[in-house]
Amino acid sequence: MSFLFKDFAGWKTYCEENNCSLAKPVLEYEETQRGRNEDEVRSGLLHAYTVMKDAIKTGLEEDMKSNSGMIDNGAKKVFNNPITVLSPEFQKLISRALAAKEVNSCMGRVVAAPTAGASGILPGVMYTLQEQHSLTDEQIAEGLLVAAGIALIIEYNASLAGAVGGCQAETGSAAAMGAGAIVYCLGGNIDQVFNAVGITIQCMLGLVCDPVAGLVEVPCVVRNASAASISFSSAQIAISNVSSVIPVDECIEAMAEVSESMESRYKETALGGLAATLTGKKISKRVLIQDIEILEDEQNEDE
Repeated sequence: MSFLFKDFAGWKTYCEENNCSLAKPVLEYEETQRGRNEDEVRSGLLHAYTVMKDAIKTGLEEDMKSNSGMIDNGAKKVFNNPITVLSPEFQKLISRALAAKEVNSCMGRVVAAPTAGASGILPGVMYTLQEQHSLTDEQIAEGLLVAAGIALIIEYNASLAGAVGGCQAETGSAAAMGAGAIVYCLGGNIDQVFNAVGITIQCMLGLVCDPVAGLVEVPCVVRNASAASISFSSAQIAISNVSSVIPVDECIEAMAEVSESMESRYKETALGGLAATLTGKKISKRVLIQDIEILEDEQNEDE
């Protein structure tokens, strides 16, 4: 029987008692619960990582303009900007996260990790981590296993869906997955990995889901970029042996509590926050009119 992911404390205990890495029980879980052998699991992870890298490449090379007009090749603008605010590496991280998420907004192929709305975070994080530290694809796959374990526990105790828990559940969870994977791939111990997750959740706690016009574009795309940067800041803090103070399981409990108290208009309903601003309402009306016109054109063609 594989380890069932209910909390981080249990995950740590299992690994210590069995003298194994954090990735091992996730692999066993996949083998037992999904009926796949180790080679199939690892092959699937490598394929998923290839799709992530392809999404980045697509977002940085092809035309990324959504039907609403809210997405207009932002990733390329960031990537090619001669003004570097912090460092070239930071600029690449931000542009890659934007790129992969723009592909999603333009109906391209992405990996929902853990959701399509947060699909730019892990690609940006893992690709940049690999480049910075010359990691192999197999090492990245190990990190993705740990990221999956983190997601399983968050899902069990809180939520990964913006419609249930706000954007803290989507970009917050993805950022936590990225932070934990970074620390793991760089040789951090269990406490450091879990502190990275806890610190990230603390940084993202309470973030609402308020998509303009009900589309996963604004503010979703730019939040992927900011969440990717939080993954690295949390990882740097945690791998330096700075504690999250509040244990990671309690951070997840807090996320669940905030989710429960959050009003419905802040849960992917497009009724509050940025979606309810004057400009947000104007965009929503314009998008609705466009949809009606497209529908009428399609009906006329059928006739």
